[in-house]
Amino acid sequence: MAVPSEFLERLRQLVVLSDVVGRKVRLTKRGREYTGLCPFHNERTPSFTVNDDKGFFHCFGCGEHGDVVGFVMRTEGLSFPEAVEKLSVEAGLEMPRSSPEEREREQRRGSLYDVVEAACAWFEEQLAESRSGAEARAYLERRGVSSEMRQAFRLGYAPDRRGALRQALNARGIGDDQLAAAGLVKQPEDGGAVRDYFFNRVIFPITDRRGKVIAFGGRALGDSPAKYLNSPDGELFHKGRVLYNLARARQAARDSGELIVCEGYMDVIALAQAGFQAAVAPLGTAITPEQIRELWRLSAEPNICLDGDTAGRRAGYRLVERALPELKPGFSLRFALLPQGEDPDSLVNGQGAKAFRQVLETARPLADLLWMKETEGRRVDTPERRAGLRHALLQSVRGIADAGVQRAYRDEMEQRFEAAFGFVRKGRRGGRAGPRDGRGSGGGHRDMGGALAGPAARQPVSMLQRRQEQALLATLINHPGLLADFAEELAEVELSGRDLDRYRRALLDLAAERQDLDTVEIRRHLRQLTEDAAVDALLNRDLYRLWPFAEPGATVQDAREGIRHILDLYRERSALDETREEGRRLAEAMDRESLARLEAKQKAVHDGPSRRVDFDRLGGAKDT
Repeated sequence: MAVPSEFLERLRQLVVLSDVVGRKVRLTKRGREYTGLCPFHNERTPSFTVNDDKGFFHCFGCGEHGDVVGFVMRTEGLSFPEAVEKLSVEAGLEMPRSSPEEREREQRRGSLYDVVEAACAWFEEQLAESRSGAEARAYLERRGVSSEMRQAFRLGYAPDRRGALRQALNARGIGDDQLAAAGLVKQPEDGGAVRDYFFNRVIFPITDRRGKVIAFGGRALGDSPAKYLNSPDGELFHKGRVLYNLARARQAARDSGELIVCEGYMDVIALAQAGFQAAVAPLGTAITPEQIRELWRLSAEPNICLDGDTAGRRAGYRLVERALPELKPGFSLRFALLPQGEDPDSLVNGQGAKAFRQVLETARPLADLLWMKETEGRRVDTPERRAGLRHALLQSVRGIADAGVQRAYRDEMEQRFEAAFGFVRKGRRGGRAGPRDGRGSGGGHRDMGGALAGPAARQPVSMLQRRQEQALLATLINHPGLLADFAEELAEVELSGRDLDRYRRALLDLAAERQDLDTVEIRRHLRQLTEDAAVDALLNRDLYRLWPFAEPGATVQDAREGIRHILDLYRERSALDETREEGRRLAEAMDRESLARLEAKQKAVHDGPSRRVDFDRLGGAKDT
């Protein structure tokens, strides 16, 4: 039977080629492709290649080539309809039934492409040549859109004359029924005359992944309750499945290795004009699971651009909830937080491409956003509230369908939780992990060797690390006799805060010059390097409440163990980074030596000495 092309395209989008091939062939990832021994002829060295983005396999040895349907046909001896039916069950799609109606519908879809293309060309003409298009041209010039970008994105203009498009296309033999099916005209609810769907708007053509125009977006130039308007869903267009600029971004994403997801049309165009060609946007709605899977066809870790305000973070948190069930090994999202009040369009036009590149380079992994989502605004100053946070984290992680990724996230969240609250583990797997609520635990709760109190509960992990670094420096300043004992280890670390690392170097310089340092002298020296307020902020009562071992009155033994614990945390954090690198190397090499190195790094992380510190013996957090 004839299978509609729309159904085949949908099937290829939902079924991942490498997953299907991987059941028959042991695949190894090489860059953006997978390689393995060809299943169609005998070979000793891999010449068989799978490319998920292109949706094709190819053997350079025997020349076999095809898509996912062809692979199932060849390897399982199935006919074309049988292979399609087998894959449709896997994708959760109902097989279309060949009928005169279906064949007629397929023909109608083909004609609708022609209708939409004719409308696109007409919109382009109105923007480029018509007198009425002057306002639209002026708008795009004010927004910094060059004529080259106007042509590349095929921007157009819908005149402020109701019925202008309908009249023009009717004159070319295109009837109202076709215009309505293409989403170009609509019948008013009051039963009035058919009228154009778009008028007095800058027009942004929307294409499918092959580059065929299937719909339009329009930006109002006059007063309108809807600033942006998209074509209605129809036979060609479903906004929850499509990404703006996908066809143009595909090649750029393959070439650059990165993919940028922003909010709207103008963001995409501004980024392309600034040199970031691999940018796409959803169509006025939140990113759907289908769109996430489409993004992964182009990039294993797309960069999601978020406004740097509360609304931007909230949007990121909602996306985290939708993305978690979809996660699979090697595929995730990264989140680029823009400065307050900026979007990609305003940032590249106001500060240039370099400023946007810096934002991309500081993009954060999805795990960071999950941690921020659950800790932001949450009070965790009692054992019950801390247990509530841990429950919320693990409940979110349970939503991950892939067992391996779920296990990795559970370990990651447990590790962050333990680091944040000074948990104690009695052995790697045995024993119960929990906060040691001994004396002095009334008002505080610990983070990275202290507490996560009040505003700190809303801070990302990088801020927690800074607080930890402050505690380290304060302990050394208030107990200068320990500087010599830890000088060698201090010389090997680099604090993440540039200002704090400057203090670290200054302390090492002082320790090298003199043996009889005291706190007053050290503080005087540090004040010469920076403002008094900066040093005072480092040594304050809140800090001592959270990290009692840092205060001047703490015993030398407690101060020593506090410093020891923080430095151990640094070492284990470094081992964790090395573990991730070894994991990448193992995926590439797949040999015993790489596996042994990975296991050694994992042991250093899980069995590190910071896991065994007894915070109650160091004083815990004090009552306030």
